[in-house]
This record gives sequence, structure tokens and C-alpha cells, in this order.
Amino acid sequence: MLVLNKSKSMYNSKIIGLGYYVPDNVVTNDDLSKIMDTNDAWIQERTGIQQRHWIPEGSEDTSAVMGAKAARIAIKRAGLTAKDIDFIVFATLSPDYFFPGCGVQIQDMLEMDTVGAIDIRNQCSGFVYAISTADQYIKTGMYKNVLVIGAEFHSNGLDKTTRGRGVSIIFGDGAGAAVLTREEDTSKGILSTHLHSQGKYADKLIVASPSIRNWVPELLANPEDISYFPYMDGQFVFKNAIVRFSEVIKEGLDKNNLSVTDIDMLIPHQANLRIAQFIQRKFGLRDDQVFNNIMTFGNTTAASIIIALTEAWEKGKIKENDTVVLAAFGSGFTWGSVIIKW
Repeated sequence: MLVLNKSKSMYNSKIIGLGYYVPDNVVTNDDLSKIMDTNDAWIQERTGIQQRHWIPEGSEDTSAVMGAKAARIAIKRAGLTAKDIDFIVFATLSPDYFFPGCGVQIQDMLEMDTVGAIDIRNQCSGFVYAISTADQYIKTGMYKNVLVIGAEFHSNGLDKTTRGRGVSIIFGDGAGAAVLTREEDTSKGILSTHLHSQGKYADKLIVASPSIRNWVPELLANPEDISYFPYMDGQFVFKNAIVRFSEVIKEGLDKNNLSVTDIDMLIPHQANLRIAQFIQRKFGLRDDQVFNNIMTFGNTTAASIIIALTEAWEKGKIKENDTVVLAAFGSGFTWGSVIIKW
């Protein structure tokens, strides 16, 4: 049994720096209609998306490179340098390599000391899981300053034909980063995080290959094998998402003796505008209590919450002492929430 040393003070973690980066290349719904059987009205009706950013051919950008660009902004805004970072947590489903993970690339790109780095592979819930992981390290006093990154390079792995339109219209590329540090006032900062999974539905939202069971030579030998493209049972995912979003938000509020009326800003994972609107209606939240930017960025998976959080903060929509709720649901299935007193 783990017994905590009661004489050792405990901390909360506090976000002190935010940043995001997306490629300059904007791909509109009309652009997609030129390469697949779709149109702007069809896409907006189903997803709320109007455009997304995709890395153009020949660009230096990758998940790690974009993550480093976002991290530099967040670290500067935190008033720190890369040498002040004690640990790296990197969330992505689209790493530069099958292995090693992107976290160690960030350590090198930012010329950090030989700090530890881990990668979180929880897809759309990736940033929530990553920030929860960082929060635990800080709460226990192990690290002071932790860099958390969510980044995705989706566009190079999508089926950009009519066959794949149900998925490929949704996703965008981008990265966001947050710097967390110790907060001795335990009434401020990250109050709690809540994580869940239900692996029996893993095949409802999946990229099945390449895997160790179905490696590249096997894929090449069967040109009809499209298991390396994302597959999603959209209706099934939607129905589960609206249930789990609601449950995990309520779980976080109850843990902190808060009610829906205490929420100043809800930032949901930007999976589908229709999901966010359903949750908003269910909780009776005003438009100014929910921040969505899927319309312009698409679904950037592990990067979506941190990009939205950064943009909301930059626009002055998050203020000192606000109660901020982050919530995500995605592949795995995995889901979670974070309750923050800003």
C-alpha cells in the first residue's frame, strides 16, 4: 500500500503559459469538394466545420516540429526558458516515428537539459490524460515545471477520396502547449481530473494498421487492405460521446462541490460541433460559457482542447478566478475532464 508522507506539503498545479501553432495552409470545404464527392453544406450540417489547416507538401512541419513551435510560445509566455522545464508530456496519435515518441524530440529541439519525457497515446482524450499526468507529478512535489503538448499531423494519413470522406473532412493539423507549475494555494489551479476508458469499443474508432500483427510488408502485399486509414462508426461514437461527456463533467463538478451554474467556461474536445451544442443545451449553458473553434480548425484530436483553451484565453474569455472545465471523449473509448480554478 502506498502511504503518503503527511509531513510533505502537497501542491496544486497551475497553468502559467499557453501557446498554439497551426500550418498557414487553409483547406476549405469547397477545396475538398474538388477532390471528393462532398460540398460545404453537407460538411457543415454534419460537423459544423468550415475549414481546417493541413500541412502542405514540402513543409518542415510534423507533430514534433509543430509541438516545439507551440511550446516555445507557451514557455515564453510563462516567463521561463526551456532550461526551467523539469518534465515533458507529449500527447499525439500521429507521432513522427512508430518509436521513439515525440517527447524526446522536444527535449532535443528545445535544447533542454536531459529531463524525462513521456508520450500519451489516448487520441481525442490525449490532452486531458496528459494534463492529468502532469498534474500528478506536480501535486506530489516530484516536478515543479512540466511542459504539456498536444499535436497532430492528420492530413498525411487520411483517405482523401469519396470513400474516406466521412472521416477525412473532419480532421486538421496543429499543436498546442501548456506550461504547468506549482501552486501552493490549493484552492487555485487544477482542482481535479477524472479519467475513464471502455476498451470493448476500441474498434469503433480505430486505425488498425500498421501494427506488429500487420506490418508494412503484409500491407503492401494486399492493395485492398485499407486498415491504415482511420475508421469510425460515427453514429455509435456520437451516441456514446454525449453520454460520457455529460457524466464526466458532472463527476468533476460533484468532486469539487460545484454546480453547472458555477461553470464560467466549458472547453470540450472539438470533435463535432453538434456534440458540443448537445452538451450545451443539456447543461443549459449560454453561448459565452462554451468555447468552440472546430469551425476554423477542424478536429485536431490531442491538440484540440489546448488550441481552444489558448485561443479562448487570448481573446480574454477566461479570467482570474474563473471555473474552467475541460472535457474530452474519443477513441479507445477514453474520456475525461479537468476542473480548473483559473
